[in-house]
This record gives sequence, structure tokens and C-alpha cells, in this order.
Amino acid sequence: MKAVILAAGEGRRMLPLTQSIPKPLLRVKNKTILDYIFDALPPEIDQVVLVVGYLKKKIQEHIGYRYQGKAIRYVVQHSLTGSATALLCCRDLFLPDERFLLIYGDDMTNRAEVEECLSHSFSWVCCPAANPHASGIATLTPNGRIMEVVEKPDHPKSTMSAAGVMVISGAIFTYVPIQHQNGEYYLTSLMNQFVAKCRVQAVIGKERPAFVSPDEIEKLNRSL
Repeated sequence: MKAVILAAGEGRRMLPLTQSIPKPLLRVKNKTILDYIFDALPPEIDQVVLVVGYLKKKIQEHIGYRYQGKAIRYVVQHSLTGSATALLCCRDLFLPDERFLLIYGDDMTNRAEVEECLSHSFSWVCCPAANPHASGIATLTPNGRIMEVVEKPDHPKSTMSAAGVMVISGAIFTYVPIQHQNGEYYLTSLMNQFVAKCRVQAVIGKERPAFVSPDEIEKLNRSL
């Protein structure tokens, strides 16, 4: 089974740390964020597609073409316009009904979350948001089905955010992303079309760092 890791962004909010290091290679304790992600991948994930862009050579040098027992393939996002367009760079690598795992390159997930996601046909990790106005906020049914995710809402309906870990299928590539008012094409615009057609189960995960300011790295290093 394949996993896609979105690792192309510039990480502007983490400047000056990301001036010479791509965000997924920032270190928490003695490991990069990407290392934590690879640690979370179970054996059934045997191929990883890394979408790279900003400072891509540094990621390629760190990961290579085989990492922690996984075969690695690189896809380059030339125009850094958002997570939706990053994923769409992979459209030729998947069959329409092929399930795959998708992880944001700055999401510090864990093996338990990933394995629970894989136990469902389609799933999306949701977790408490410290700042709902800066997150993608999920609307869930009582039995945990995701109905909608609103990106950076002015009036959040809950404090449950959709994190950067999900199991979806190649059907996602049939949808057209919608540009957010801030100019970005967020993955949530594709996922809202996906959840309207497919049952996507919420997997309740741990609260995680949002990596919206450089001091978060220092706070994490103190807390771990």
C-alpha cells in the first residue's frame, strides 16, 4: 500500500528556522518531523510518495530512495499554491479505486493513529484544536462520520480539527480544488467533495503542534 507525504511547502510561519531547512526536516529532540512520520508507518505501507518543492534537495538527501524499509518516489510541486494542488501532482500514480494513506509533512502522528485509520475503508484523524480559527474544523455525526470540514472558519462550529492524516482513494483526483479567500488551494476543498460521496470515519487522535511559530519547536523540546 502507498502513502503520500506532502512536504513541498515553504513553511513561512516557521521563519527564520525554515530559511535554510524545509519544515519537514525541522528537528524535535533528536529526530526530524519526517522521521516521526516514517516511525508511524506500519509494515503494510511499502511505498512512500514524497511531494517536494521548497528546498527539495535537502529532503531527497535525507530520505534517499529507500528509507526505513520503504521504497521512495518523489513528485515535484513546481507551483506552491497549496496542499490540494500538491496532492493533485500525484494523480498519475493511482488507480481510481486505489486506497492510500495521506499525511501532511508537518503532522507528528503516531503508529496507533495510522493503524486505526487503516482499519476503516476511509478515515481522517480529528483532534482538539487549540485555535479553531486557524484550523480546518470538522462537523461530525454522532457515530463519527465526517460531514464537512471548514478551513479557518470565522465562526467555528466546534473545536475538533481535521488533522493531516487520512485514508482516501484515487477518486480524490476527479475533483477540482476551490481557491480559499486567502489565495491557497487547501486539501479540505477536495476532501469535502470526497466526504460527500464516501463515508469517511473520524479517528480521534491526540492534540498536536500546529507549527505556526518558531517557538513551538522549543516548547516541544522542553515537553518531550
